[in-house]
Amino acid sequence: MEKSSYQGLIVWQKAMDLTAIVYNLVKKLPKEELFALGSQMRRAVVSIPSNIAEGQDRKTDKEFTHFMSIARGSKAELETQLLICVKVGYLKETEISEAMNLSAEIGKMLTTFINKLKK
Repeated sequence: MEKSSYQGLIVWQKAMDLTAIVYNLVKKLPKEELFALGSQMRRAVVSIPSNIAEGQDRKTDKEFTHFMSIARGSKAELETQLLICVKVGYLKETEISEAMNLSAEIGKMLTTFINKLKK
């Protein structure tokens, strides 16, 4: 697959948007969670565009696929953490819906990308 700048990838751009959304959600968490759950959420969401960028800059499609898979795993980790926030009463479902919807869209894009890279 032809490689270009990771910044031109729509999936990377959407992952950056998701990062901003999640950072704003973390600000709503109780102070005692900022260095626990909040920190994990920030690491997971940052991992998504970071791995897309790192993978795009690798020399082979196999390496790119590996990093896209890591990004997909971080996406699942983030979704779980957002659902935990709702489950324990830190956030409402309406507050996380934008992040969850965008995360699902990114997940579909990552899967499509991975499948194309494997061909």
